[in-house]
Amino acid sequence: MNIKNKVAVVTGAAGGIGSALCRALSAAGAKVVVSDLDLASANAVAQDIGALAVQCDVSQPQSIDALIEKVEDELGDIDLFVSNAGFGVGEPDTAASAADAVWQKNWDVHVMAHVWAARNLLPKMIARGDGYLVNTASAAGLLNQIGDAAYSATKHAAVSFAESLAIAHNDQGIKVSVICPQYVNTNILAISDEQRKQDIEGVITPEDCANSVLAGIEAEQFMILPHAEVAGYYQNRANDPQRWVSGMRRYRAAMLDDNGKVDFNKIFGV
Repeated sequence: MNIKNKVAVVTGAAGGIGSALCRALSAAGAKVVVSDLDLASANAVAQDIGALAVQCDVSQPQSIDALIEKVEDELGDIDLFVSNAGFGVGEPDTAASAADAVWQKNWDVHVMAHVWAARNLLPKMIARGDGYLVNTASAAGLLNQIGDAAYSATKHAAVSFAESLAIAHNDQGIKVSVICPQYVNTNILAISDEQRKQDIEGVITPEDCANSVLAGIEAEQFMILPHAEVAGYYQNRANDPQRWVSGMRRYRAAMLDDNGKVDFNKIFGV
């Protein structure tokens, strides 16, 4: 895909991967829309790059419809829609212990937001024979996120939905990518602000992640892996699921604190 002059919408764009991707898209010549629940922060990003900021709560289908309608009214047809908003809160005890409301929010933000955007955009993109849907999932959607079953389960669903989009609609001119980063230095990491300033092995910057995503979009690559090593982990999991689960059990045990709770700092050695 040639990014120049394309209308590109990014949700969850007030910070982290989203804002970095907005900057990368703008630098490549796209007409960028910075969308987030936090309108003030979205405006700050938009002002920096000469973009349009639009508030959107992706957990509400009517808010996604309103976002799309506003962009179409002001900029015309949407060429590229990056469904990027996400969050993670972890689980208080067992893998099933998170409240129903937490599971539902994970489902709405990580899966249904992608569905609602596609439901609105697909008929118009198919009629034009062109369009690009990019869904942010996670390496957790290919592997697992220890300590957050709701996040892992819904990110797996996000990968599956992106695959369904590609299978059903690539032949109608619709490009689809799914982004599966591992650890990116954003607020979603359960580490302190001071630790966030350090160079941590295995953790990449939002800018590096955005550059990888932009390259994947330009190449029209289905699965975008900002951490190349994830491909090997994914293959190992497929080759021997029993061994994979056993290894992850040992990994989880090594992450437990004195109270038997998962200590995310141990993932990064900080």
